[in-house]
Order: sequence, then structure tokens, then C-alpha cells
Amino acid sequence: MSSFPPGGRAVVVGASGGIGRALLDALHRSGAFAEVVGLSRRDGQIDLEDEASIAAATARLRDGPPLRLLIVATGFLHDAAQQPEKTWRTLDAGAMARAYSLNAIGPALVAKHCLDLLPATGKSAFAALSARVGSIGDNRAGGWHAYRASKAALNMLLRNLAIELARRKPEALCVGLHPGTVDTSLSAPFQGGVAPGKLFSPAQSAGYLLGVLDGLTARDSGNVFAWDGKAVPP
Repeated sequence: MSSFPPGGRAVVVGASGGIGRALLDALHRSGAFAEVVGLSRRDGQIDLEDEASIAAATARLRDGPPLRLLIVATGFLHDAAQQPEKTWRTLDAGAMARAYSLNAIGPALVAKHCLDLLPATGKSAFAALSARVGSIGDNRAGGWHAYRASKAALNMLLRNLAIELARRKPEALCVGLHPGTVDTSLSAPFQGGVAPGKLFSPAQSAGYLLGVLDGLTARDSGNVFAWDGKAVPP
């Protein structure tokens, strides 16, 4: 992470998840930041469905080293009560609202409370985990309506935030990150068709993503980038 000015703080929201934990560990090992902070709902620190919780957690970031990097490493696809839709016949308003709340609204509210904390000068970044299936232009299979649509909404929010951020802090960037197919509970039921060598461990994916962030500049702000550094179509 040599492209970030030294002495800053890095924060991972969703630090108890598979990718979040791996990002936190990799940031600690990098030594590129004076402080590395992990926030998670599991540890009672932050809840993306509760703005008061987000405001309280991020208020503590106002003191100490400047915030140089914040990654929202959260995402919701399925649980025991909710599975990805295979057809429009299974669309459900409550399930869609939940996907939007966790995948789009929550990260946007984190940005609301954190973008002002990015320094006025020098490289800084706000990033959120997105997904290739959130690309409208790349959609050839359909299905997974709530997940796809909520990630597409996240991508649009990130583009909007990037435009406003450029006016205030021209060296900062706001991007989405596609981590690839990672061996976590989110992807576990859907790994059968993954090509050999394309199922990543959380540590692999975290390393790729941090490498991508290290190479990005403010000119890349507003876009979504995959683990290999290639831009994901809007």
C-alpha cells in the first residue's frame, strides 16, 4: 500500500466476515498505516441497518490518525430465510428491501458519515465490496434479482459519491471492488460451477484487492474494479 501517505488510518467495516477478516489481517501485515481498525456487527460495533450505530462507530474515527482508507467489506446474498431468486415468480418485497438495505443503503450511510473524514490532500480511498453480477452491461444470465439490483444500486451510489467527492477532495477516490468468487459462506452453495483456479481463499482475494487499491488514482474514482484490476462494465 505504498501509494498511500504514511501515518494514516485504515478501517474495515465488516471485519468479522471472511473477506473482511482477511483484509484486516493483510492491512496489519502491510505496515502501511499507523492504525488499522476493524468494525463489525458481530462484535457489536456497527450495524449497517441502524444509522445511529453507524454514526456512533464512525464518530470515534474523528480523533487520531487521518482516515486514509475505508473498506466496506459486507454483502448479503442468502441465509436460511432468504435464497437468490431463480425466477420473477419468487420476487418478494421484504426480501428485496432487505437486500437493498444491506448491500446498498448501509454502505451509502457509512459513506455519509465517513467521506468528510478523508484528508483534504494526499491519496485516500473509500471502497465497498460490489459484485460482477451487479453490472447491467455484463448481465447475460438473469436471476438473483434482489442481489443483482442491490449491487447495481450500490455501483450507482458509488459513482454519485465519487462525483461529489472530486469537488471537495480531488485526490480521494470512491470505488467498488469485485473480489471474485471467494471461499466464504456467501458463495458456499454456488461454488460447483467455478472454474479451476478461480475459487479464491479470503487471503488471496484480500491481497488482490489491496493491490488493486494501491494502483488506483483519483482518475479511477467512481468505477468498479475486479480482483485482477480490470474495470467491471457499468
